[in-house]
Amino acid sequence: MRVGVLSLQGGYAAHSALLAGIGHEPVDVRTASALAGVDGLVLPGGESSTMLKLIGFSDLHDPLDAFVRAGRPVLATCAGLILAARRVTGPEQASFGWLDVDVARNAWGRQIESFEASADEGGLPLVFIRAPRLTRVGPGVTAVAHYEGEVVAVRQGPIVGASFHPELAGDATLHRLAFGDPGAP
Repeated sequence: MRVGVLSLQGGYAAHSALLAGIGHEPVDVRTASALAGVDGLVLPGGESSTMLKLIGFSDLHDPLDAFVRAGRPVLATCAGLILAARRVTGPEQASFGWLDVDVARNAWGRQIESFEASADEGGLPLVFIRAPRLTRVGPGVTAVAHYEGEVVAVRQGPIVGASFHPELAGDATLHRLAFGDPGAP
């Protein structure tokens, strides 16, 4: 599968490397024409307000919205989760509203409070860097992973969202959940 990685700002290179490592073809997405040539999309971590500005400057707002609303698979991590959320606080900011969740920006702590842990379910490594906290999960959204009892990863239809950075841990669990495993029999 050709999986686009929004490559305007943030941690897109680690996602591309992880996707290639499990057999997908990563494609940097910086233009609408690049987006048109992919089957799925990663919205990486970074700085969500900066990403929104760059999406506007690149004329990607409407193409991204149409891509996701067409039902294509998406993985949204950290700042990507903020972009995908229905409502954003801490402070409030615009978002696309694709996922029926509310998030609070940087609610897992400031940069110096970044940490690594494991999901309550065991095995899934979690890397939190100025991570958003899921403050509300809508009724049509399924929790995928928890940390200390709190939901940290979700799925709603073809969209998977995570508060943390799976790509920095080198773990492809959520990438496989979103895009399938081309290496599986």
